[in-house]
Amino acid sequence: MTIYVDGDAFPNAIKEIFFRSIERVRLPAVFVSNKPLRLPESELVSLIIVEAGADVADDRIAEMVQAGDLVITADIPLADRIVSKGAHGIDHRGTLYSEENIKQLLAMRNLMDEIRSMGEMTGGPAPFGKKDAHEFANQLHRFLTKHCKA
Repeated sequence: MTIYVDGDAFPNAIKEIFFRSIERVRLPAVFVSNKPLRLPESELVSLIIVEAGADVADDRIAEMVQAGDLVITADIPLADRIVSKGAHGIDHRGTLYSEENIKQLLAMRNLMDEIRSMGEMTGGPAPFGKKDAHEFANQLHRFLTKHCKA
């Protein structure tokens, strides 16, 4: 299993949690971003820098991911693409993307996008906080415990 990280929007608040987790289970993590990122020195961590542009990093992740891999992303259309390939996804707030929930999440995202495009002010997500980091840590731990031998 490889873990792919949508690095352009990866919150600093969960980086340490994430890096400790991959070191514990010895899984490779590939960050994909359109800009350089500060990452720890580790044989398990690599960075792919893609051209700037909408969905370029998402397209690269979707191209590389294989069934059974894990993707860390808050991008629901990307999550839909990877789940359809048999991969797993977790967002930064701890939601596990699955075949059971991804179409509903995508439909809600598309509805909100349509409402915003008509000029309605819907607000955005709440600021990322300690509770979100805790939920991410718990979900990542559950996932890695279930899918890896530590």
